[in-house]
Amino acid sequence: MRDDERDERMLLAAAVQWAPGEDVAENRAAAARWIDAAAARGARLIVLPEYSQHCSADLAATAPGAAEPLEGPFTAMLQERAAAHGALVIAGLVERRDAGASNTVVAVDGTGILAAYRKVHLYDAFGSSESDWLTPGDPAQLPVVDALGMRIGIQTCYDLRFPESTRRLVDAGADVVVVPAEWVRGPQKERHWTTLVTARAIESTAFVIAADQSPPLGVGCSLIVDPMGVPLAALGDEQGIAVAPIDPAAITTTRRRNPSLANRRYRVG
Repeated sequence: MRDDERDERMLLAAAVQWAPGEDVAENRAAAARWIDAAAARGARLIVLPEYSQHCSADLAATAPGAAEPLEGPFTAMLQERAAAHGALVIAGLVERRDAGASNTVVAVDGTGILAAYRKVHLYDAFGSSESDWLTPGDPAQLPVVDALGMRIGIQTCYDLRFPESTRRLVDAGADVVVVPAEWVRGPQKERHWTTLVTARAIESTAFVIAADQSPPLGVGCSLIVDPMGVPLAALGDEQGIAVAPIDPAAITTTRRRNPSLANRRYRVG
């Protein structure tokens, strides 16, 4: 097979970087445009940031009122656009539930919702306190989706600081990990973000697709990293789309050369 033929058949992934606001209708329309733009570049695995459905500088005050059901207008739009492009779309929303609001990431294709991950590690750090207004997800969740010929694990934002979260997904068979985020700006935060995304790829010998919000709230710096820790595509702080190929052969080759998963002496319970 020629290299150009292999590239044409390879799965393309996109990390969409943008800055959602408070208006859920405007966000829904903007997210649809971003999905269309990513699909136009050939992407079939399209990852949008955390809080794509609603975001503000004071989420504790605004998000509970903006929350919507899991199968609400935002997710319906994701399904519509996924169906139009034969894509898997993953994005974050504020979900209204009986127990309160959850920070939820949904994975949607043309048939509907394949997974809904409620954020386990709420962001109670660096002066923030998500737990004041959000209900944490069940730690027993294991959001790994079979789609596009791959197993795709889902986590979000602050989860990156807990390597066991990623390791559980990989132990469940994930060879791609997606990380929608709203990585809050602050001293050294860009360095933390890129370092942690890269570390999760290296220690898991897996692809990591990390889609952050752009400023003013997020740091940007969205990136797609291969199993050796090499950035295949990366953005700065402007809105945009990072697109890169996800090659299953790279996972096999890396895990043969670097069998760190097989050589472990400890397991995550």
